[in-house]
Amino acid sequence: MKPTSISKIFLFAGLSNILGVLIFSKFFTNDVMMEAQPMVMGHFGLVAFILWGLAYITVRQNYALVPWLLAVFVVEKLVYVLVWLNWLYSNSLGSLYEQDLFAGLFFSIYGINDLLFGLFFGFVFFKVRKSPFLVNRD
Repeated sequence: MKPTSISKIFLFAGLSNILGVLIFSKFFTNDVMMEAQPMVMGHFGLVAFILWGLAYITVRQNYALVPWLLAVFVVEKLVYVLVWLNWLYSNSLGSLYEQDLFAGLFFSIYGINDLLFGLFFGFVFFKVRKSPFLVNRD
């Protein structure tokens, strides 16, 4: 994969976090979404999503210089996927859709989105760690 493609995917990952939160939370007013999983999707959690998105965008040009930050991104995405699976196991998407279409859509896709970007971050991490051009600054 070309560095320009990788950079674009980092940008896309960041924008999907930022715009996804803003759109699906209706600019932090979607009480159904926030009450469905308040520890993760409350105001604080949604701001954290946006901050993670900004972090992805920030490293998009220099990702090769921060391989261990990429590993952190992988772990972060894994945590969100596990939290999402746990939520799906003990809640009903159908009842969420009945209450609010945006909340239902968000809970239908956020874990899949995190899984795909987590795999991407993992791929880039391993690609960068194998690079002979990476200077070890330990």
